[in-house]
Amino acid sequence: MLKINVKTDCGHSPKRMFLRDFNIAFGKGDTNFIIAQVTDDIVWELIGERIIEGKASFSKAINEMKEKEVAEITIEKVVTHGKEGAVNGIMKMNDGKQYAFADFYEFKNTTSTTINTMTSYVIEM
Repeated sequence: MLKINVKTDCGHSPKRMFLRDFNIAFGKGDTNFIIAQVTDDIVWELIGERIIEGKASFSKAINEMKEKEVAEITIEKVVTHGKEGAVNGIMKMNDGKQYAFADFYEFKNTTSTTINTMTSYVIEM
């Protein structure tokens, strides 16, 4: 069972709560939820690794990642302003590996929670 730690209070900000839930969905492997939250022309840059463009490619990548089981996710900070947001934290995998992550998001517009671009930095600890 996935252990979830959220060190930041997202209480009064719908976008902050959304980004918290979006990252928890990564930990849970909830691919349907993740894929439903992005635009058709999503661009996801995994720094130092690859750039994923379009919902079909994004969906394929997300489903491949689902195979890596997460034991624990810790969300340190969630920040949003206008049509941008960021989340950082740590994921501990079932195989014992740990990864620090920082994800930067751009939403479709200032009122939407649909994600248009993502930039991810992931470092094995």
